[in-house]
Amino acid sequence: MATHNELGKLGEQLAADYLAREGYTILKRNYLYDKAEIDIIAQKEEGVLVVVEVKTRNNDFFGDPQEFVTKGKIKNLVKATNEYIISNDLDVEVRFDIIAVLKNKTQEKIEHFKDAFYYF
Repeated sequence: MATHNELGKLGEQLAADYLAREGYTILKRNYLYDKAEIDIIAQKEEGVLVVVEVKTRNNDFFGDPQEFVTKGKIKNLVKATNEYIISNDLDVEVRFDIIAVLKNKTQEKIEHFKDAFYYF
């Protein structure tokens, strides 16, 4: 597996561990629909589904990880989320979060951006 793939998987695991420590229940990881993938689907409070995009980098030289969530990525996340809700017959509100992970030999930093973007 390529180094960037390993770093991404590590970042997703760190994000899932962080969410669990914060009281979230992880419902699904790496949910795929069409060409879209949702990194983490979680829930902390009744009636609110939290869709989490994890961005992991080993440095912030080119910008913060959360800056790399593009309009195209948001469109795909919304499409996959809609399918998840329909296929599971859910009646929930949706919140889109970003967890930015900066991980290298000397530092490990996790930032959680709640309501990171809106889909309408």
